[in-house]
Amino acid sequence: MAFELKYLGHSAFEIKFFDKSILIDPFLGANPDYDYRVENVSDIFLTHAHADHLGNAIDIAKYSQSTITAVFELANYCAQKGVRSNGINFGGWLDYDWGRAIFVPAFHSSSNLEGQYMGEPAGVILEISDVKIYHAGDTCLFSDMKLIKELYNPDVVMLPVGGTFTMDIEHATIAAEWLNPRVVIPMHYNTFSAIYTDIERFGMMLQTKGINYQLMQINETLNF
Repeated sequence: MAFELKYLGHSAFEIKFFDKSILIDPFLGANPDYDYRVENVSDIFLTHAHADHLGNAIDIAKYSQSTITAVFELANYCAQKGVRSNGINFGGWLDYDWGRAIFVPAFHSSSNLEGQYMGEPAGVILEISDVKIYHAGDTCLFSDMKLIKELYNPDVVMLPVGGTFTMDIEHATIAAEWLNPRVVIPMHYNTFSAIYTDIERFGMMLQTKGINYQLMQINETLNF
């Protein structure tokens, strides 16, 4: 199944098929040009509840009648807001007509703006045809990324690189070495002053290690 991967800014991505779209962490504050109303969004995956990841998910789900999939507590919160939700936890695959998905651990926190606990933060792996996409969510470097490589062997890896709240470019380079995918895509950087980083230097560090990377501009796409 052919698909298009579009970077929507910050940590938000769209996976687009010929008849539908999937969104991950649809915070659209960095991308006023993206109009979800013209997309047939079937599923939304949330890695955690922070505002820059939960983002516009509720509004999109209400408009599109799409389903939000997230860790159980966050999914319940979304359901209370009047949208379809699918609560899961780590360890089990979910099947879809386009492929399957599994949530994996991330080291971070997860609460809404009122400080309500929203379950554990996560990364998500989507398997579409023979391509596995690993969106790491917000996380520091952790050794079980080696296990993620062993179990799932992702082809495409999105890593947060902005530091302060997540790993920085040095630790993201180590993560990229451990995961060794076909392509690394940096995310969660330069949206706010607290996560400013030298993204060109990150690219040079990966290049030195022989790791393929794609520095995606907002609304840029990759085809698979």
